[in-house]
Amino acid sequence: MNTQTENPTRSDLEAIVARYSSDRGSLIPILQDIQEQFGYLSEVALDELGSIIGISANEIYGVATFYTQFRFRPPGEHTIQVCQGTACHVRGGRQILNEMEHRLGVSAGETTDDGKFDLVRIACVGCCALAPVVTVDGKVHAQITSKKIPGLLKQHTNQVGRKDASEGGGATTLL
Repeated sequence: MNTQTENPTRSDLEAIVARYSSDRGSLIPILQDIQEQFGYLSEVALDELGSIIGISANEIYGVATFYTQFRFRPPGEHTIQVCQGTACHVRGGRQILNEMEHRLGVSAGETTDDGKFDLVRIACVGCCALAPVVTVDGKVHAQITSKKIPGLLKQHTNQVGRKDASEGGGATTLL
């Protein structure tokens, strides 16, 4: 993914739209390309896209929110996926997800306040013999336990300790 995580210009969007036919059926691939290039679908991008293709931003947003593939906030620096498939589930996948949520201070589907991590619940990674499995930026980590999580997270941050509610949304800190 070549993500820039900045708002696209009108000319950026026009270049994407030019690759497709002008019918409504092209909306989803256009949105996919915008997200691929810019990391997410910003309000500015949806408004500008609407003016280019003649569909209201509200209608575009309605289509985009129907599909879970689209995101409306910039992605985190690192993506953590916690497998919840059958093999991972019976070997403690739910507890691994709960521990990740606790340590990162976010729920699955959210990004930490500092933008460091996205936490994603995934149906199956496809590595059932290695369960429970967590991926970080696509790299598979096998037979994860709650005790392994701090080391796994520390590989991607220099901070140690738990997120303190009194920090007011500061940097994510990990134990």
